[in-house]
Amino acid sequence: MLQWENIFASRASRMKASEIRELLKLLERPDIISFAGGIPDPALFPAEKVSAAYAKIMNGGAASSALQYSVSEGYRPLREWLVGEMAKIGIPCTVDNILITSGSQQVLDYLGKLFLSPGDTALVTWPTYFGALQAFNAYEPVYDRLIPMGNRTPEDYQRQAAAVRDGGRVKFAYVTADFSNPTGETLSRQARLHLLDLAAEMDIAVIEDAAYQSLRYDGEPVLPILALDIARNGGDIENTRTLYSGSFSKTLAPGLRVGFVVAAKPVIRKLVLVKQAADLHSSTINQMAIAEVVPDIFEEQVAKIRTAYRARRDLLLAALEKHMPQGVRWTRPEGGMFVWVTLPEGLDGAALLARSLETEKVAFVPGQAFHADGSGANTLRLSFSCASPDMIEEGMARLGRLLRSVILDAASLAMKAAG
Repeated sequence: MLQWENIFASRASRMKASEIRELLKLLERPDIISFAGGIPDPALFPAEKVSAAYAKIMNGGAASSALQYSVSEGYRPLREWLVGEMAKIGIPCTVDNILITSGSQQVLDYLGKLFLSPGDTALVTWPTYFGALQAFNAYEPVYDRLIPMGNRTPEDYQRQAAAVRDGGRVKFAYVTADFSNPTGETLSRQARLHLLDLAAEMDIAVIEDAAYQSLRYDGEPVLPILALDIARNGGDIENTRTLYSGSFSKTLAPGLRVGFVVAAKPVIRKLVLVKQAADLHSSTINQMAIAEVVPDIFEEQVAKIRTAYRARRDLLLAALEKHMPQGVRWTRPEGGMFVWVTLPEGLDGAALLARSLETEKVAFVPGQAFHADGSGANTLRLSFSCASPDMIEEGMARLGRLLRSVILDAASLAMKAAG
């Protein structure tokens, strides 16, 4: 019998199953209160409008083009609409600066393929989006922690030099600037400017994952990194080093699988070649359906989502305040879908999840998976996007009860060891 492991490429060993995708299976169990899946609430999808758009396309004379092969760059009317939306957030560009992809996850895969040779270094935050690590892993990079410009040490420079000495180099810094997955935190304007300073100093690209940018509930919007980059470079996107990755998954519906990347033309031209080799083009009919509905419903749809998710975030933060024992900390995001919880040192999120599923029937995502260096064992991610008020109150009451028991057990063991 053929031993498949013997003929897989070396990169196959870096391909890991997504803990999050596996935990999504728990959503099918009625006895589990789940805060695990960072997915949009299907009750908020604009199903009727999207259905009407498909019917119009199929019955209005556009069926032949909707079902045919199309250009790799993407459906032009959709890209033209995106040009207008980008201008609203300080990113003047043309259709030639935009590539449509099959979700923003495909953007990350393509950028890993385009930039990373084996042994090159990717700078990421600790923690970072696990899907980005999955996308980049296939191209065999080394990960280093993204350090703010003003906090770099001689050791950071030594690691950069070592990357070059070992045959690679630092290629890019990857960040989710707004309401990040998993922490829910947002980079300040000053932090974004410092990141651009660092990227210029190191002569690397910046990948800005903007999947959650539309989901702001509080506070003042912060200009995207690409907008700040353009402003620094004479208003011309062609002089920038930032690549902006966006998606319709969090605002319309993830099943449409439509995302996009905005960047200088030389990068887009290369990404078009990557796409031609990978899947020729993203679904034409899905792009046409989105282009049909967004001019009329996008702002209303985003407002509806913000209202619903803001209320759920507020309920989760209040429940955490009410039920969590002393020593447990959490973020207070201004938007997005996630709250990041830090447990007392010595506790393990994965072990807590196993015990929680067995005794309290509450699911969450252990935080270690989001750390490229394997740290963060005492952290976990809670998603509030699909949680009802009753789920939030009962789930946090159960989780708080479990944590008090675990913390008490740990203190008892420590006392016995000391005495």
